[in-house]
Amino acid sequence: MADIQLASNQYGKAENRVVRVIRDTDRHEVRDLNVTSQLRGDFLTAHTEGDNAHVVATDTQKNTIFAFAKEKFDSPEQLLLRLADHFTSSFDWVTGGRWEAEEFGWTRISEHDHSFYRGSPEVRTAVVVKDGDDTTVIGGFHSLTVMKTTESGFVGYPKDRYTTLQETEDRILATNIATRWRYNTRDMDFDKAYASVKGVILDSFTQGYSKALQQTLYQMAEAVMDAHSEIDEIKFSCPNKHHFLSDLSPFGLDNPGEVFYAADRPYGLIEATIQRTGAPTADSAWNGIAGFC
Repeated sequence: MADIQLASNQYGKAENRVVRVIRDTDRHEVRDLNVTSQLRGDFLTAHTEGDNAHVVATDTQKNTIFAFAKEKFDSPEQLLLRLADHFTSSFDWVTGGRWEAEEFGWTRISEHDHSFYRGSPEVRTAVVVKDGDDTTVIGGFHSLTVMKTTESGFVGYPKDRYTTLQETEDRILATNIATRWRYNTRDMDFDKAYASVKGVILDSFTQGYSKALQQTLYQMAEAVMDAHSEIDEIKFSCPNKHHFLSDLSPFGLDNPGEVFYAADRPYGLIEATIQRTGAPTADSAWNGIAGFC
């Protein structure tokens, strides 16, 4: 038999679709979440001997998620923190874990009290990682597509025998923003912070001339850090959504930056992590997050 040992492991119930309708008044509110729970701790004998004495059933984790959703929660981060505290305090051998949520936004139809349409362009994300006494909260969103139709260019890059791209000082800059940021506290209004961070990112995207998407990412991160002292780290993953000028000359037509071909692939993929200088890092908290962020 090979000489092996159990290394890192976690388990739980993934993608629990939880829709919570708040009916405190005749004007309803909706929280639409996709929640995952994964526990870490002493699960050695479950793997080596098939002893389930420490295995909190994934079905139990699912039931706990729905039961905790019955109590009104102010943000996905708050719900995840409650789940983390519950599992690590209820079972001595559960020393930590990872709890994740996506939130899908709904918008009122004509300000109606209880009619909605799926109205948020992005998907909000939240992760809570607990390791003993250490708790890390990560907020974010993905799938927010933005575009500026001028005040962007790309020049001054190295060129070799394989370079065919022409320099330009006026191009469309478009991307699909995926971002996550790490808070340095758990005692705050996460919904308020989320709305503010999203607003800061969008406002920063519009500002000034962009020499490259890398520069734009850095400026968005800088703006977030300036506005939010409770954030120590932010990551961006942004694909170029290329728009190529369509050649209309065969038809005798001029095209002064008006008609473009939107290419879906291949695309440039720009990613960066920006950290507050001197702040503690939390590299282990990012483990398990698919992709760059």
